[in-house]
Amino acid sequence: MANEDLKEERLLAEVHDAFGVIRVVEVGDYRFLEFGEAIEQSCVFTADPSWLEYDYTRAMLIGALAHPAPESALFLGLGAGTLTQACLKFLALEDIEAIELRPDVPRLAMQYLGLDDDPRLTLRIGDAIELLPTAEAADLIFVDLYTDSGPGVGHLAWNFLEACQRKLEPGGWLVINQWGTDGGKPLGAALLRGLFHRHYWEIPVKEGNVVLLVPADLEQTLDLAALAERAKTLAPRLGYSLQPLLDALRPAT
Repeated sequence: MANEDLKEERLLAEVHDAFGVIRVVEVGDYRFLEFGEAIEQSCVFTADPSWLEYDYTRAMLIGALAHPAPESALFLGLGAGTLTQACLKFLALEDIEAIELRPDVPRLAMQYLGLDDDPRLTLRIGDAIELLPTAEAADLIFVDLYTDSGPGVGHLAWNFLEACQRKLEPGGWLVINQWGTDGGKPLGAALLRGLFHRHYWEIPVKEGNVVLLVPADLEQTLDLAALAERAKTLAPRLGYSLQPLLDALRPAT
């Protein structure tokens, strides 16, 4: 974990479960959720848990803004819940479901990382691949399934990703935080191109990931002008601009 200010790192919690170690550490104004050997999963600005510190989470928020008026969202992988918090705060969502593999993650997120027990939010514990069939259809579906060794199997599982797209309501968007390769393409690019018929958009981010924006069907397109306007309107409330990431947005490679 980078510590540019050389501030003292303080361990707030450490839990051992069937999948390994989970830690919550604090450095200055930030708290970090870590898996395994200090593999950083999430970063929370303690003064505002809806603040998105990393570009990949901001790019995923752009995916949410691709929908003109989403009412429901499904998060596959919760982490510290910063993106969930941001969507609850900045979007007029009525119903959010989050599926998280490790039961201690949402508990720690609520205890240490500012995750609100919002009445619109339903948390389910279990494997996203197994629980997806029983999830409600949603306008927005976010896939962010990472372990201490990299992306979960769902990120490259054809049937699972296809099922995610089918869970979208008409006009919905599937937003995937995919690992990037050395060439700047998303991991499994050939599979993704075949599965989604090259009909999706990508946002490469400085963390090395590539965020994918996948529409519900081939007839649905991305209205770039409307997306940019929604991002511009939201910027004063966010406290940062999404324009640099919009500038990086590209068709499927």
